[in-house]
Amino acid sequence: MKQDIAIETSARGELIEKAAVRTKGFTGTALLERAFALAFRGLVYPQIWEDPEADMAGLDIRETDHLVTIASGGCNALSYLTAGPARITALDLNHAHVALGRLKRTAMRHLPDHMHFRRFFVEADLAENKAAYFTHVAQHLDASSRRYWETRDILGRKRIGMFTRGAYRHGLLGTFIGFAHLLARLNGENPRDVLQAHGKDEQRAHFEQRFVPFFDKPLIRWMTSQPASLFGLGIPPAQYDKLAAGRSMADVLRQRLEKLTCDFDFRDNYFAWQAFSRGYDKAPEGSLPPYLQEAHFKLVRSRLDRLDIQQANMTDWLAGQEAQSVDKFVLLDAQDWMTDDQLNALWSQICRTARAGARVLFRTADEPSLLPGRLAANLLEMWDYRAAQSQELTVLDRSSIYGGVHLYVRRG
Repeated sequence: MKQDIAIETSARGELIEKAAVRTKGFTGTALLERAFALAFRGLVYPQIWEDPEADMAGLDIRETDHLVTIASGGCNALSYLTAGPARITALDLNHAHVALGRLKRTAMRHLPDHMHFRRFFVEADLAENKAAYFTHVAQHLDASSRRYWETRDILGRKRIGMFTRGAYRHGLLGTFIGFAHLLARLNGENPRDVLQAHGKDEQRAHFEQRFVPFFDKPLIRWMTSQPASLFGLGIPPAQYDKLAAGRSMADVLRQRLEKLTCDFDFRDNYFAWQAFSRGYDKAPEGSLPPYLQEAHFKLVRSRLDRLDIQQANMTDWLAGQEAQSVDKFVLLDAQDWMTDDQLNALWSQICRTARAGARVLFRTADEPSLLPGRLAANLLEMWDYRAAQSQELTVLDRSSIYGGVHLYVRRG
């Protein structure tokens, strides 16, 4: 077993380092990239931080579609099943994300009912979840994922125990949000208080009166000026520069927090609950991702065989697929990490495997699409950029982290 773990650890480290480390040598940038690659080997996103409802609005999913997506926390791949595609392939470099996605899929299939599923992934902090895992789920997991959940973390606790301690407080993202809460409390502000606001007018008033001053504090401006400070958001050094786009990072984060706080009623935005309460709204009618909603439970459960979750680099995986075999591609924000060579290699495979009318949806830290000027002209000319719809999707995205959501449609 130890040998198996060592092999898995080495393999996942190589995949992540290949994607995240762009600079050779021992410069400051190279060391930052290696530090990020090391941090990214563990669990980063207990919940994916892209809005699946915005995705589905742009993808126009049909019942014959094969959809290929980056898995991340697995939430969106499961949520896409509500739209009824024939097949979903979810890929990720990170073994922890693959194990989490497979846990969610297996738990949905084998936990007795929606109540148990809700306890596990909405409440996510109940002692009985550990017993439910061993009683109903563990024996149905693949060996690699089961090893992940039953081996111990750096503190010596079995990883499955995170679902008894507040799962969404874990991972790099959960730790980052927790640290942000700590900083706010040290400055006399409890982020949870904003959730008491009734409607968007009160939300905006709270933001302007109590959040805005926080970003003007010298310590906050200094901390956010350090690229390593955003590792917890899954933002590598290369993406930090794109997110900043020449501006103060404190100002950029304030702008993104303004959208999260003010543009959507909290009753309809589970991302705000994750940011401000470090978990989901546990009220019976609280906002949840589609796959966690009781109304979708039986439907998604009946379609689980359509979802395959693999640890793989998307470019390499597409290279092994037949030409014109994919209808929808979801790239999240992965291209922000890429060199021009990596970007062109990915799109060469996308162009080869995409059917006529295929759609590609992705996000960028900065507002504009990153393809013009970087993607080879002969590849880019095969696609129609839906500028107006991309702007609409950016507005719809409740996660509010990204500068732009972009939609391309294959011509011919």
